[in-house]
Amino acid sequence: MPSPEWTAPAADGPVDAAVDLPGSKSLTNRFLVLAARGGGVSRLRSPLRSRDTLLMAGALRALGTGVEDVDGEDWLVTPADMVGDVDIDCGLAGTVMRFVPPLAAMARGSVRFDGDPHARTRPMGPALEALRTLGVAVDDGGRGVLPFTVAGVGSVRGGEVTLDASASSQFVSALLLSGAHYDEGVTIRHRGGPVPSQPHIDMTVEALRDAGADLDDSVPDTWRVEPGPLNPLDVQVEPDLSNAAPFLAAALVTGGRVRIPGWPQHTTQAGDEIRDILDEMGAEVRLARDGLTVSAVDGFSGVDLDLHDASELTPVIAALAALADGPSRIRGVAHIRGHETDRIAALARELGALGARVTETEDGLHITPRPLSPATFHTYGDHRMVMAGAVLGLAVPGLVVEDPDTVAKTLPTFVELWSGLLGHDGARERTA
Repeated sequence: MPSPEWTAPAADGPVDAAVDLPGSKSLTNRFLVLAARGGGVSRLRSPLRSRDTLLMAGALRALGTGVEDVDGEDWLVTPADMVGDVDIDCGLAGTVMRFVPPLAAMARGSVRFDGDPHARTRPMGPALEALRTLGVAVDDGGRGVLPFTVAGVGSVRGGEVTLDASASSQFVSALLLSGAHYDEGVTIRHRGGPVPSQPHIDMTVEALRDAGADLDDSVPDTWRVEPGPLNPLDVQVEPDLSNAAPFLAAALVTGGRVRIPGWPQHTTQAGDEIRDILDEMGAEVRLARDGLTVSAVDGFSGVDLDLHDASELTPVIAALAALADGPSRIRGVAHIRGHETDRIAALARELGALGARVTETEDGLHITPRPLSPATFHTYGDHRMVMAGAVLGLAVPGLVVEDPDTVAKTLPTFVELWSGLLGHDGARERTA
């Protein structure tokens, strides 16, 4: 049966709206992993409930951790000894396939990992080899991808490991999140090209310190977590700032204004970079106590951006670039070829099919705006591609977005929120 489709609504005037967004996926999954081995019951307030976070909660429950819904909005996480002889469904979640194996290594028995078909192409080799260096038995058939099995023996020796994290910062975060529970702690040294999405490692470091970890990151590309107990957490999960990007982009495309309540004054989320990007494109950007407000001024310009540290913004920024007043260059994002799909190739193909002039480079895109015509915008099972299609649809009446439900990975209510942004009733025009 063909995938469902969504005719993305075109704007019939400037938007003027406030959009309340649910919590950050990246923070929710980090807090869950830390809470699973904390020194008592943790409370995660307003965590994100999406496919990726539900998969993480399911993985922890399978390993013996209690994850309980309370008050309709929060999760209580109760640590327990890790059990083995279980199967973990990673779906397409990089955080699950990378953060859970170092935790599962402390189980007693085998823990088997697998996921969606495309998840079997996402790089895991450096993470699995690092676990072997730290004394963990891992069977991946020599492939360096899913499926694989971690043979837990109840504890991990730990120690020092050198790895190449240039394909994903999650390789570093994964070991940091569990390293305090290893007999010798863990010292991680990165050797290779620049680590992508450094803010995500900063997020991990801050979360660990919130839990009382003794962590040293004073030497570039080196991280040390001392062995020792972690404290239980009681944390409010910030709104997901990367998920805010399409809504803020709508202000520029429609010549309107959008406010995101609850935008943090200080954050480690990489999505916070959207403020500077939209300012550079010509928007008026104001961060105040009531949230972040982005207002269009008079059109918006093309940009030359290195998105290495905020690569998840690439699809939405590429969509804006195709509608801008001049050409744009996006660079520094070679690693997104290994995300939910090859995002560079996918964006080049889909923007080109609409009429934009797009040149694909090794680490990004050159985009020259031209008149766009409606077509089916293919999304390749990638939630960020759905968001990019929605932004384009504001200015391209009749554009059809393939498989809108894939946004359930990080924002299940995206289509409804998008309809509300435009003053619609939330109903979707879908075909099968």
